[in-house]
Amino acid sequence: MKKHIYFLSFFLIISISGFSQKVFKTNYDYQADVKVFVVDYDYQADLKVYTVRYDYQARQDGLWFFTQYDYQADKKIFFTNYDYQADLKIFFVDYDYQAGWVNASKQHLLK
Repeated sequence: MKKHIYFLSFFLIISISGFSQKVFKTNYDYQADVKVFVVDYDYQADLKVYTVRYDYQARQDGLWFFTQYDYQADKKIFFTNYDYQADLKIFFVDYDYQAGWVNASKQHLLK
């Protein structure tokens, strides 16, 4: 019973704190909540992102699940062609443990 209560408490804390990062890629910048540019090197990024296979895996900052429909997403994003057009610069990493914020001042964009 105690394990169940701890798990439930942990789940509620995660849900309330907004860790879920289900995103939808829009076709036009005016449809997006956040404009994103993919950088070439991790040190250029505000956020290092790892793409997960299932929505329940998007449990912390930087773990993104791309939804099929916009209404399923927490945030709608648009990929820009140039860094100066973007609100957020990201770098895709190879492993989930590498994901997370580099520039914490941009966290408000995904809350």
